[in-house]
Parts: sequence; structure tokens; C-alpha cells
Amino acid sequence: MSEFLGLLTAAETAALEACGRRRQWPRGRVIFREAEESDWVLVILSGRVKVSSHTAGGTEVVLAVRGPGSLVGELSAIDREPRSATVTALEPITGLAVSVADFEAYLHAHGRVAFLLMRMLSARLRDADRKRVEFGAYDTLGRVAARLVELAERFGVTTGDDGLRIALPLSQDELAGWTGASREAVSKALGVLRARGWITTSRLKVVVHDIDALRSRAR
Repeated sequence: MSEFLGLLTAAETAALEACGRRRQWPRGRVIFREAEESDWVLVILSGRVKVSSHTAGGTEVVLAVRGPGSLVGELSAIDREPRSATVTALEPITGLAVSVADFEAYLHAHGRVAFLLMRMLSARLRDADRKRVEFGAYDTLGRVAARLVELAERFGVTTGDDGLRIALPLSQDELAGWTGASREAVSKALGVLRARGWITTSRLKVVVHDIDALRSRAR
């Protein structure tokens, strides 16, 4: 499914921009913090963020990576509950900040967008269910392969050697938090995938050379 902004018509986009204001955040800045009260939503215009939560023991669990066009903070805008996750800039972020009141008025005035939002939330719920199944049924290698496929499909850029370059500043600790495994287990899994020739890695960058093999291993 396309990101939220890509689903809107030109008129719907213009109306949304009219009720928000552009803001910027540097890499590493926390944009939303889990459990805080919510009074605005964010549409990402450029850059990527990680959505994460922390366990009682303090371990970070990465829930998702969102990029340009994504809507974040919408759950709190809908149910008026505190933030359910922390959103942190992985790269410099430019976004459209819209107050909850203005976002609600916008949805009332644009019924088609409200329906699209329901579809988007349904897709995210299905994705969360799929990941829960992965955690219970897949080994670490399979979960790492699945996350690399997801990143390559969403953020990969074709390289000259027919690979897909994922230039995303996501550390091994963060990848571990996304796969529900230890950093050591993720490092070992990446080593296995490199040895098979499916990927190559360098600091904060992965190039996928055989995405079909990764998909097969992920399943």
C-alpha cells in the first residue's frame, strides 16, 4: 500500500497543507515520546524515522521505519490517548505538523481521506500481526531476512551491479530491536547472509544482491 500522502488527490493534499505548518528536526531528535500527551500529528515530507517502544527492562523494541509520505501520531489523534510509541529521526526530517483539532476537522471535511486512513490502519494492524507470527515461528536468520526484504522493497535504490542499496542509518542494535533478537544473534545472521552472497554490508548500509533468496529464507 502507498504511503498516506501518496493516496491523496492534489486538492486533498493542498487542504491538508493549509491546516498544518512545516517543521524540521535533525537526525537523532525525538519527535514524539511514548506516553506523552498528544495534540498533533505528523506527515513526513522528507527523511525517515524509527517508531519504537521500550520494555519494562529498558530494551528498545523497534516497531517500524517510516519514510516520506507517512502519517505518524494518528492513533493518539483518533483515540485521544497518550502516545503509544516514540518516534525518532533517523535522518534530518522535514514534516507537516497538524494539530489534532485541525486534523479531525480535515477528516470530517474529506470523507474519502477518513476511509483511506481506516484502510491504512488496517494494513498496519495486519503487518503487526504478521510480525508477531514471525517472532513465534521464525528463527533469527529468517526474521533478519524478512526485515531486509521489507527495507529493500520500501527504501532500496538500484545500484550498477543490479543490487538494491539500503542506505538507512539503522544500527545493528536497532535491527536487533526490530527482529526481537540480540545484537550478537543479528550480527551472526548478517554474516551468514553475506557468506551466501545475498548481501554485502558496510557501516549503516546494506546492499541486497539476491532479494528472491532473502524472501525464500524469510518464509
